[in-house]
Amino acid sequence: MPNKKSAAKRILIAEKNRLYNRYWKTRCKTTAKNFMETIGGGDKEAVSLRLSEATSALDKAVAKGVVHRNTAARRKSRMSILASPLLKTE
Repeated sequence: MPNKKSAAKRILIAEKNRLYNRYWKTRCKTTAKNFMETIGGGDKEAVSLRLSEATSALDKAVAKGVVHRNTAARRKSRMSILASPLLKTE
């Protein structure tokens, strides 16, 4: 138990921030998982759509301070590398 009023307030704020961060991290992981499932299908339009969804979710998480920008850039790069053979124009 906190001994001071400010410490009690910080506990409440930390819990609120934890839930907020968990929401955004989960959203990023879910969009990445959906992208990976779509890669197996081989549909160009679906892969492109899922890649843009995952990229958007990561960019929003960076803007909100949940994910570091270099981490998001690395994840987006890896997803782009996986999608590039499918998205090449023939």
